[in-house]
Order: sequence, then structure tokens, then C-alpha cells
Amino acid sequence: MNDYMALTSNADDLPTFYVNTTQPLHSLLSSARYRIGAVTQVLENLAMRGEINSDSVILSDFAMLCSIPLRDGCDVLDVIARRMDAEPS
Repeated sequence: MNDYMALTSNADDLPTFYVNTTQPLHSLLSSARYRIGAVTQVLENLAMRGEINSDSVILSDFAMLCSIPLRDGCDVLDVIARRMDAEPS
């Protein structure tokens, strides 16, 4: 595994954002939890509201807003899983 892995959510083929795969596992887990938790909180707050009228452009933008940190969190969880699989039993 490379020391730095490009995040899936980079906007183009020339990555800008990376995860440091050599960070301690607890640090990686904290980072993933932070991103996934932030989106969870937004979605839970949205679910508590009544009817929400919105056009498709706004819904598309909102979906993108939520999907980027979720994907980042999943990428970090993938690094954690690879690291744990590589550790001797």
C-alpha cells in the first residue's frame, strides 16, 4: 500500500486530496467517523422536517454535498480494512 492514497471524490484525474495510509488506525477511524457522522447529522435533521419542496438541481447539489464526505469516509475505512488485513494474526 502506498503511503498516500488519492480519495475517490477528487474532481478530476489529477488527484489533489489524499489520505495518509500510515496514520495510526485510531486517527484514521476518527477521520472516517467525523465525515460519516457529519452527513448522518445533516440527513437526520432533514428527515425530521416536514415536507420539503425543492427542484431537481437543488436536490442534485444536495446529494453531491452529502456524497463527497461519505465517499471520503468510506475510502478511509477501506484503508483501515487493508491495514488490518495486512497485520499478522
